[in-house]
Amino acid sequence: MFEYFGRALVRWRWIVVAIWAAIGVVAAFRAGHTVERLDSRGGAVQVTEARIADSLLSERFERPLAEYFVVTIEGPPGITSGAPGALLDTLIAATRAQSWVQGVISARTAGDSTFTAPDGRSTFFLAALNDDRDSPAQLVVPMRRVIDSVVRRMPDRDQYTVRLTGRAPLDLDVRTTSAEDATRSERAVVPITLALLILAFGALVAALLPIIVGVMAITIALTVVGILAQIMPMSVFVLNMVSMVGLGVGIDYSLLVVTRFREELGHGLRPSEAAVRTVATAGHAVVTSGMTVVVGFGALLLTPLHETRSVGVAGIVVVAVAVLLSTTLLPAVLAMLGPTIDRPKWLARRLAWYHRPQIWEKWARSLSRHPYRALAMGAGAIALLTAPLLLIKVGLPSRSWWPAETEAGAGVAALERMGASGYIQPVRVLIDFPEGTDATSATALRGLRKLSDSLRADPRVADVKSLVDISPGSGILEYSLLYSEPDTVRARYPDFLDAYLSRDGRATLVDVVLHDTTSLTTGMVVVRDVRGIIQGESIRQLRGADVHVGGYIAGAVDFQRILLDRFPLIIGLILGVTALMLAIVFRSVLVPIKAVLLNSLSVAATFGLIVLVFQYGIGSQLFGIDGATSAIYVMVPVLVFAVVFGLSMDYEVFLLARIKEAYDRTGQNTLATREGLSATASVITSAALVMIVVFGSFAFARILVVQFIGFGLAVAVLLDATIIRMVLVPSIMQIAGEWNWWPGNKRREKREER
Repeated sequence: MFEYFGRALVRWRWIVVAIWAAIGVVAAFRAGHTVERLDSRGGAVQVTEARIADSLLSERFERPLAEYFVVTIEGPPGITSGAPGALLDTLIAATRAQSWVQGVISARTAGDSTFTAPDGRSTFFLAALNDDRDSPAQLVVPMRRVIDSVVRRMPDRDQYTVRLTGRAPLDLDVRTTSAEDATRSERAVVPITLALLILAFGALVAALLPIIVGVMAITIALTVVGILAQIMPMSVFVLNMVSMVGLGVGIDYSLLVVTRFREELGHGLRPSEAAVRTVATAGHAVVTSGMTVVVGFGALLLTPLHETRSVGVAGIVVVAVAVLLSTTLLPAVLAMLGPTIDRPKWLARRLAWYHRPQIWEKWARSLSRHPYRALAMGAGAIALLTAPLLLIKVGLPSRSWWPAETEAGAGVAALERMGASGYIQPVRVLIDFPEGTDATSATALRGLRKLSDSLRADPRVADVKSLVDISPGSGILEYSLLYSEPDTVRARYPDFLDAYLSRDGRATLVDVVLHDTTSLTTGMVVVRDVRGIIQGESIRQLRGADVHVGGYIAGAVDFQRILLDRFPLIIGLILGVTALMLAIVFRSVLVPIKAVLLNSLSVAATFGLIVLVFQYGIGSQLFGIDGATSAIYVMVPVLVFAVVFGLSMDYEVFLLARIKEAYDRTGQNTLATREGLSATASVITSAALVMIVVFGSFAFARILVVQFIGFGLAVAVLLDATIIRMVLVPSIMQIAGEWNWWPGNKRREKREER
């Protein structure tokens, strides 16, 4: 089938090249608009407790603090008085004047000292946004313009630093930073990759082709993702995934195809026949490899989260595009170029040392003589690297979660200096009392006070905002009298009351502000403890009320639970489908079992190194992280497993395809293993170097989750191309002997007998 396809491809090669050229030109103009359509937040497809809390907050409250901006002001002492106070008042007035702002809470309106730093040099205020306006992310730039215009009018403006932060500004800055990092990495990687390909091929023309395929794979895939983003939510993380995977597999597959084409030319075939033979051999391996990668990404579609689903869709798209380019455009171009692929000749002569097979043949013979020793050493190394995995802690990282170089990230740092960063991600407790019970009744207020006191007793909690915390030191009787005159309360605390008491008076909000020393990792434990207090029904006055814990951290807790619940299904699906595909392709039972087992070991060792470097901070400074993250974000194990398992199978397929080809020709397993290893070792090494450079560049990104994934993929490829493919696979195949190809070899023997 592949040979027939290759002949048709060569025959119509000019048309094939023209079609791909047209697609590439269109994609080059459209790909740049994709970033504008990507979603920074994501979320669960199914209903979660945090999602219910957010919905109640938006629907039931007059002016909820569901979406809000945080404006930080740093300047000279006395930030709330004199000239600095005038800047604060002007900023508040300008903010209130915006149609998308429904209220402002500050040191002025709340009369609360927590809005001002102890040294009096900095303060902040919250601007609640209207829910019926545009997406909060679309309001960030206009709000920054408002702030800038106010500050520029101040005569002593150089003394002040004003920043806009909050969930929406952080999301926007993450999206912008992701796009910048992807572009920067691509520009840095391409020259290095070109140099590696020149070393691998010993020819400039041959080296340029994989680069072209990789860049086209990214551009076309981004265009398709942009179209899909208009139909379904697509996470901002797909930008980096498309860049990493597109460049990596595009070059990887092209390297295999071009290498095989040059090999066939060296055997004396004409360019057209060499191209057909390349499609029938390397093309078949590329399609098989691509299918195994697609299985990993496809499994992500089973997750009930927009982030992982969109990465799965984008991964399938970019791998499919890379496979199509490598098996259609590339063979067509190779048939047209012919011997020109080896230009310039002098370069090949200077780099001939890299392609000498003697090194790899010597290595293959050594393994065939001492397979058990090689197996023991390789397994020991993998076991040692896997050991830290036993200590993995999944959760939100304790540091470096927000990009510090951005305005929003710097705003979070300013809040930390004030001791008020907990206001960015408070734990939000929504209490909905039953019909006939007001949240301001004496019984309800006593329940709220008990809840507030329980929360305040927690050393991880800095402050609690609720109806019974509006006037510190007041008792339940005083609050009952206060709320018995709603007009008086509303006149004194209009913004606060609208934010913490629903329109019908039955629902109320309790905000739990965490200490700055309480990291996001520990904050997830606080959320679970708060839910435990409520579910334990220890507060009698709150029985019968519907209580939901929401907010950013609570959403992360729900997100993690949902993803981890689905993780075993993802693992099982990837392992099962991959094993079945390999069994069909290689007509063997042992080969797929061995492949799945060794790939699992590779992934486990990768996780071990991720835990060591990031969770415990050993060597994390190399990647710009100033210490241990204390936890690994839940998306990382899921994405790394799905992506790494498929990508690492590339080299398995490349190696096994050549061994099987040699075995079918000679019928001798030992000879076939040596021949396959020596024939593919340089290709696998070159492809791995390219992959490591591509993925490793993203380990230096400014978004922590991208660093996790980039580092994980680079390490996985390194382990896979060295310990797994060069040591464990050939040693096990040497030990297994003819059983590698059972039952396929039995059918072969019967055919020979007939």
